[in-house]
Amino acid sequence: MLRVEVKGEMLRWARERAGASVDDLLPRFPRLQQWESGETRPTLKQLEAYAKATHAPIGFLFLKEPPQESLPIPDFRTMGGNGVERPSPNLLETIYSCQERQDWFREYARTSRSERLTFVGSATPQSSIVDTAAAMRGRLSFDLRRRRECTTWTDALRMFIGEADRIGVLVMCSGIVLNNTHRRLDPTEFRGFALSDEIAPLVFINGADSKAAQLFTLAHELAHLWLGQSALSDTTITVQRQNEIETWCNHVAAEVLVPLEAL
Repeated sequence: MLRVEVKGEMLRWARERAGASVDDLLPRFPRLQQWESGETRPTLKQLEAYAKATHAPIGFLFLKEPPQESLPIPDFRTMGGNGVERPSPNLLETIYSCQERQDWFREYARTSRSERLTFVGSATPQSSIVDTAAAMRGRLSFDLRRRRECTTWTDALRMFIGEADRIGVLVMCSGIVLNNTHRRLDPTEFRGFALSDEIAPLVFINGADSKAAQLFTLAHELAHLWLGQSALSDTTITVQRQNEIETWCNHVAAEVLVPLEAL
């Protein structure tokens, strides 16, 4: 039986990249430990199945050493105050798929309207939080009076998404990767991201999170669009921020949802 030349280091990299342990994969790949140690090698069919199970591009497994995968957008996440070093395959594929949809949305937007969206990039981190939040509420028509009409978090989120869509923002919300119900997105890894564009801005919300958290995430990512900035966020308001931009976006999001004056 023909076996392929693949380094055990690369098989280990794919497994760890997917967040899986040896025990997780042993039922499907009984010789995984021997593969990783180099005692034996998988067949091409086995390698294809392994790549699918670990969500790794099969071509990567033939490399001499693990690639340095970087996020295509700025990463403002913190976990306990530290940056997150390795993005999961679920996160990477979600960003890539949203970038593809944004390309389509940009072409569609150009045919339906010619002007740029003036709110994108209309603020800076030095802009007044209260004034920026007021401008966002006005543009979105999402004030306290309208929110009082909502009886549940789901109603409020649906209204907020509808208003963002009305002003030209493509809002996507899902708790899984594409249509794969076996690949759930983890809110502890990320809660949302923004892809800034003057014609076709996009916001993605992790639908595996609570509705209240999704509402805050949407406000936070819209604040990034007001800065004209793409960003990946965890939006955890209780985490002490060392990044002034995330702190600013969190404060703006809170002011959008519950104005200090109303308190």
